[in-house]
Amino acid sequence: MPPSPCSSKSNRLPDITENSADTLVYDREILNIGSSDFILIDEVSVKEEKNVKTYCTQIAYKTKSAFKRKNIPKRLPFLQWWPTYTKENCIGDLLAGITVGLTLIPQSMSFAALAGLTPQYGLYGSFIGSIMYVFLGTCKEVPMGPTAIVSLMTYNTLNGLGPVYGTLLCFLTGVIQLIMGVVGLGFLIDFISGPVNAGFTSAVAILIVVSQVKDIIGIRAVGSTLLDIVVSLFKDIENFRVGDIILGSTCIVVILLLRMLALIHIGSEEDSQRTKFQQIINRTMWLIGTFRNSIVIIVTTFIGFVYVSSSGHDVTSNELPPIPFKVIGKIPAGLPDFDFPKFSITRDNGTTVGFFEMVSDMGSGVIVLPIIALIENLSICKTFSLGKPIDATQELLAIGLCNIGNSFFHAFPGTGSFSRSAVNAGSGVRTPMGGLYSGILVIVALLFCTPYFYYIPKSALAAIIIAAVIFMVEIRVVKPIYRSKKSDLIPGLGTFIACLLLHMELGILIGVGLNLISILYHAARPKLSIRVNTVREVAKLSFCN
Repeated sequence: MPPSPCSSKSNRLPDITENSADTLVYDREILNIGSSDFILIDEVSVKEEKNVKTYCTQIAYKTKSAFKRKNIPKRLPFLQWWPTYTKENCIGDLLAGITVGLTLIPQSMSFAALAGLTPQYGLYGSFIGSIMYVFLGTCKEVPMGPTAIVSLMTYNTLNGLGPVYGTLLCFLTGVIQLIMGVVGLGFLIDFISGPVNAGFTSAVAILIVVSQVKDIIGIRAVGSTLLDIVVSLFKDIENFRVGDIILGSTCIVVILLLRMLALIHIGSEEDSQRTKFQQIINRTMWLIGTFRNSIVIIVTTFIGFVYVSSSGHDVTSNELPPIPFKVIGKIPAGLPDFDFPKFSITRDNGTTVGFFEMVSDMGSGVIVLPIIALIENLSICKTFSLGKPIDATQELLAIGLCNIGNSFFHAFPGTGSFSRSAVNAGSGVRTPMGGLYSGILVIVALLFCTPYFYYIPKSALAAIIIAAVIFMVEIRVVKPIYRSKKSDLIPGLGTFIACLLLHMELGILIGVGLNLISILYHAARPKLSIRVNTVREVAKLSFCN
């Protein structure tokens, strides 16, 4: 006989139901189990089997479609804005291009020293890429050229191999980026999450600051990890130069003060409500603060010229002048020769090093460096897009072709720069044409100004780098990440520590691995919501009666 509805509570099963959202209901209480980051839904679909032939067909189709008439303006973005280019746009781009060019010249020489190369190689990578990006790029604020992160990764990849390897690295970087754009592998960048990118950027900033201490105090130091650099600094610390310390420290203070000057505004917060005098003063202070690197270089170059001239030193010799601080020395005048990258070299002992051996000597940085350069460039595009969609594929193609073009002029890898992009935007750039004027200014410097670069103190270049990268340490993102999702701190901190203690390539791979583990952990523990309902006793008695 079936049990009565009035049976005791111990003799009946609890009333458990399941709603449409796969949530278990029990006694009107919701029990949450697992992670809520993923909701897994089983879908039955028939997937097409793919083989090598299928992939080759897809690649051929994408390549063919890229050259269709309707896609040409998409692959040559300048065709979209050039028909409506006006005189006002030209004036705005000219002013912005000159401003960025005056910032680019000292920065590029500083970043070349950071990459372990002589300063002219930074200038070699600052004009043809900027000009090519005018026709290929989609973001008007991006000025192509050397950056701090890519320069440090170039230093670690080359490891003293020389400029020939640096040119080959630039070519391979462009080829890899170009292939990624053609095949559509930009999604790989999504595996480097925001916390991982913040940890990597912060670690690189600290490494750059420590690596430039040697030029601030006038000693020698080498190393690719934090521990190696610190140990190398202490080994040669007794050979410090008082002149370099005074000059370098003063330059850092002056650059930071001028940076603050650019942020000061007199009068009302809205520019339209300020008087003409206030607008002129604000604009003057902004220009002085923006040109801080050029001002420091001009002043310190004059100081170096006075010291070298008073010592009677022969500047045509290869010996260092007897002055209290180190200077750059001789720089080849004129533009670099147009030449193909060297795919093999002959050593002094007569042995030949082939292409694959050269790539093997550079190690895994050949693969990691192009990805990091793309991340930096796309981050700039997203920052200045104001919510508009970004054509990541076109940016991959643009930056890849720019690096390939730079490699024919003996440059090392480059990408878009955050600091110069901010200067470009603040200068009122209208279109990517501003990069043309910046590139022309660098060409003029190579043709006519290289004799004066001899007197630039190395400590001044190091001060420019340090003052630029100390603001790259992203401490401000720790608090928002902790409040929103504490588990994201694990891959971020893991990347930060690994990049400091190990080689940067290993550090970024460890960060990606930790990020994947976090994703798989939440995917393996989906969110379950359980709710329990129990019928009230009054309802039971009414039912029995």
